[in-house]
Amino acid sequence: MADKHSSGNKSKDFSCSLSGPNIYTPNGSIKEELEDQNLWPRSLARKWIGMLFMGTCLLYCARMTMPICAVSMAATFNWSKIDSGLVLGGFFWGYCFTQILGGHVSDKVGGERVLVISAASWAVITASTPLLSYLGSHTLAVMTVARFLMGLLQGVFFPSLASLCSQRVVEGERGFLMSTMHSASNLGTLLAGGMGSLMLDRYGWESMFYSTGFLAGLWALIVWQCFLKGSSDVTPKQMKTRKDSQWGLSRTRWLSLFKKPPVWAMVITHMCMCSTSYTILSWLPTYFKESFPHASGGVYNIIPWLIAIPSALGGGYVSDFLINQGYNVASVRKIMQFFAMGLSSMFIMALSGSISFHSAVIFISAAVGVSSFTSGGVSVNVQDLTPSCAGALYGFMNMMGALMGLVLVSVSGYLIEVTMSWATVFSLITLVNVTGLGIFIIFGDARRVDLEIYSQDSVL
Repeated sequence: MADKHSSGNKSKDFSCSLSGPNIYTPNGSIKEELEDQNLWPRSLARKWIGMLFMGTCLLYCARMTMPICAVSMAATFNWSKIDSGLVLGGFFWGYCFTQILGGHVSDKVGGERVLVISAASWAVITASTPLLSYLGSHTLAVMTVARFLMGLLQGVFFPSLASLCSQRVVEGERGFLMSTMHSASNLGTLLAGGMGSLMLDRYGWESMFYSTGFLAGLWALIVWQCFLKGSSDVTPKQMKTRKDSQWGLSRTRWLSLFKKPPVWAMVITHMCMCSTSYTILSWLPTYFKESFPHASGGVYNIIPWLIAIPSALGGGYVSDFLINQGYNVASVRKIMQFFAMGLSSMFIMALSGSISFHSAVIFISAAVGVSSFTSGGVSVNVQDLTPSCAGALYGFMNMMGALMGLVLVSVSGYLIEVTMSWATVFSLITLVNVTGLGIFIIFGDARRVDLEIYSQDSVL
């Protein structure tokens, strides 16, 4: 028999299902439930998920534009490898700075508007990059600053999405929403690589920036006109409730929050997951090129990410299905994370031996595919624990994950250079994954902790 939800109410008691029939709240009033929690109705939720899917896809298309065009731009402007690395690295430094701020603002004013404003801004920067590159003789500095600004503006996206998910989507549907966005990021990476190669050959590197920036700007305009113009994120009653119960970024409350084992367990696990994903993404092409020099790059650069798209959707569906069937939310999160970090590590370690090219593609595709199950695990756990400040806390998690990713990518490069062995890197990835998974299994939970801390602070 399924375990009961930790809060005592099954998720299927909530209304607003995205795929199933109307499910009434315990008192039988869907309308009151929607007003109290400010949730999307089912029809509106479907429209928003479609738009957010396209927005996430375009986000990654824009993010990958510079890496795809870097070789052509380096030839045009006579950049060295160090120069190219400086331009590409500017994005990640900017990306770390606005994670917490973007999530905090989204918690306060609503994630929809933050997403649209940021998208319009980075769309302008993307489309104007070719023009900026020909202004004066300091092209390297200008491009580095442009990438830094791109990172700043895109850094608010996923924290805002986490905030939006906690405010607008019921618990039993959050895994599918986040997994859908995860699959959109893989699709964006694939489209940028496939279409980018064609556009580079036919129309030059400038066309990639123009087209991506235009489409992103068009997306922001459509969302504004069709969803946000003339509307208010919250009613006066909901605004009053949000002001009364929502957290500020006070040091006391943050310290109280991080004294809770489920919170710091979630943060550490997310850091481990992000850093290993960044490492695989960064070094995977090099591994295949050195281990199988005659293999087609189109195979190992495309197949793993094609597998990840349906895998992410499937993982999100399974997690939500289990929750809606009444299984304990914390148990579901841990099961999904076991697949994302535990099972994927088994496939990664299989790459250490002497294997054929086809076996390597199968193993890495399986590893990337099951790692996407984190969308139903730790990636959505922040909305279980702290929905009142989910955006700000997710921003902190993402910032720490990006910083740890930079460190792990660098350490992996050092190990490859010194040991001349990929097995060492795969062992390091496995160690980080197992450490994060163990912490999450032991200390992870899904019960709200923010209201408890807020009540204690109010009494004091």
